[in-house]
Amino acid sequence: MVTYAATLDVPRHVVEFLARQLAALRRRLGTPRRSRALGPFRQAVLVLRWFRDRGCVHCLARDAGVSQATGYRYLHEGIDVLAGQAPDLHKVLTRCREEGMTHVILDGTLIESDRLTGIRDNGNDLWFSKKHKAFGGNVQFLSAPDGTPLWVSDVEPGSTPDITAARRHALPALYKAAAKGLPTLADKGYIGAGIGIRVPVRRPKGQSEQALHADTRMTNALIRYARALGERTAAELKQRWRALQRVTLSPSRIGDIARAALVLNGHWK
Repeated sequence: MVTYAATLDVPRHVVEFLARQLAALRRRLGTPRRSRALGPFRQAVLVLRWFRDRGCVHCLARDAGVSQATGYRYLHEGIDVLAGQAPDLHKVLTRCREEGMTHVILDGTLIESDRLTGIRDNGNDLWFSKKHKAFGGNVQFLSAPDGTPLWVSDVEPGSTPDITAARRHALPALYKAAAKGLPTLADKGYIGAGIGIRVPVRRPKGQSEQALHADTRMTNALIRYARALGERTAAELKQRWRALQRVTLSPSRIGDIARAALVLNGHWK
């Protein structure tokens, strides 16, 4: 075997933030000092390597000098600590109103996974998305007008449409925010979401967009323009925290992993 040095391309203050959270968890659990194979800082490095590089847990554990089982336990512990720091949707929307935002942007994405179980009532795979032609979980994102990620929902199976996932996790709070002057912009996948959720008007079946009235076409163009920055929210998280590109853990953990990435992203900035 050959040993080589590597650099973790994550700002040191992000590593130190996670290390402090892990140290606080150990104190709450009453973990005796030096009873763990890794200290909080080295555990934070292991967790962040996984998030950043989508690394093999076996390889990360080997590099850290711990067993594979311990590596998985440390990783899940880090995910839980970070996900617990994720903001609540109602508090996010309250802060948006206080900061004078004109709107928020709702979008959904499929986070692929390769560990899947479950069959729908019609016999189809529960975690397979026909839209994306891939297995994974549906996660809803909320972003600010400038594209800053604000909130991430829990995961729904990949076969769940965006509007159904939004009804379960986001729309009740968004209706309340819209009533107080903070509307939500969304794409055509959310048509029928309700008052306060502004989506482009769908063109008549079998006709081009030119069949719509000029005012309607202009409204659609304005909504698309305002949503353009919000479209990059999921892409930003997936590119910076590459573990979101394909989750190799249980798909039920996708929501926690996405929320953990959101917290890390906020501290990175």
